[in-house]
Amino acid sequence: MIACMTLLLACQLAGEIFVRLSHLPIPGPLVGMALLFILLVVRGRTPPALETMVGQLLGNLSLLFVPAGVGIMMHLDLIESGWLPIGVALLASTALTIAATGLIMQRLAKDDA
Repeated sequence: MIACMTLLLACQLAGEIFVRLSHLPIPGPLVGMALLFILLVVRGRTPPALETMVGQLLGNLSLLFVPAGVGIMMHLDLIESGWLPIGVALLASTALTIAATGLIMQRLAKDDA
């Protein structure tokens, strides 16, 4: 279990280091996740211990939203003053995500057939 957590954190750290050294405008953990994916593809399978640990992390994922909720409550006055642009951005990004997902799925289903 400790080895699996170390692997996850090492991939995240490697992603952070890479992003900071290369000055890329993307989150380091995203690069770390891609690195972990590449490592798992090269290995050919996911170790059972890693699968178990990741399942436990995902089971407690909702706890990670508590700090964001507290931040929203602390800055509610800022959100109230800018509700229109925030609402438009949320609706537009949701619509764009749904459209992109639909188009990608259509394309993949067409290639599969």
